[in-house]
Amino acid sequence: MKHIVSVSLGSSTRDHRARVSLMGEEFEISREGVDGKLDAAIARVQELDGKVDAIGLGGIDVYLYAGSKRYALRDGLRLLNAAKITPVVDGSGLKNTLERKAVQFLQDELHVNLRGKKVLMVSALDRFGMAQALVDAGADVLFGDFIFALDKDIAVRDLKTFEEMAEKYLPDACKLPFQFFYPTGKKQEKPPEPKYPQYYQEADVIAGDFHFMRQFMPDRLDGKIVLTNTVTEANIEELRVRGVKLLVTTTPDFEGRSFGTNVIEAALLALLRKRWEDVTAEDYERVLRELNLRPRVIELA
Repeated sequence: MKHIVSVSLGSSTRDHRARVSLMGEEFEISREGVDGKLDAAIARVQELDGKVDAIGLGGIDVYLYAGSKRYALRDGLRLLNAAKITPVVDGSGLKNTLERKAVQFLQDELHVNLRGKKVLMVSALDRFGMAQALVDAGADVLFGDFIFALDKDIAVRDLKTFEEMAEKYLPDACKLPFQFFYPTGKKQEKPPEPKYPQYYQEADVIAGDFHFMRQFMPDRLDGKIVLTNTVTEANIEELRVRGVKLLVTTTPDFEGRSFGTNVIEAALLALLRKRWEDVTAEDYERVLRELNLRPRVIELA
């Protein structure tokens, strides 16, 4: 049996464990939150190193992408480098493949015509594949990174402008503690504090990381489609109460929970038996075709 552990800077209340079969191999998958404590996360990665098949990093990114450029986060690199034997991933490689497919799934399987639809992409830097796919589908995308991560009310709607601004701001932003612009630990349990509600209300589709999305979301999201990553049963109910029409998660349901992309990427790495730096997009595409992983779809209203 292969063992996959996601070490997350998120809240330990979101921990989950599952056993699944992938391509004829049995996997034990677990998610362990360290409540925002970076030193505890580093210590846990070091403890797991050499004892499990692959480690995922949750609640933090190692790399952010804008166009063809990649930006490394200081804290993400510290976690990545804490392991010397076991491969460690942050989900970014899979986001550029699996999450593009989720946008295609929205159109082909759920018959959502994205052309002209207003989409709030709460954070494109950590899901550039999804953002690019939405633009390619003809959606009117608002890139919310500067609004929700840096608290700058700058409504960017053009991909080229977004890439230029990322090049300007990111080199310095990547040196900051990750908690500066992303809710970790107990902050993930706080009730949403509505802010910038106009961007949520004008959107037909709200897409991107769930915690970025949740922290400022308003009380009502009537008729919205939400395209996101990992959610708990409590999160699903929260969206239902707010009037969300349709919830689509980019990763499938494993025993009642959609795990983060870092977990799925870690499992694929174990199947491929390669180092992370040696895996290509074609490798991921091939395994994804064999696994036939499908997004999780929940009709809420």
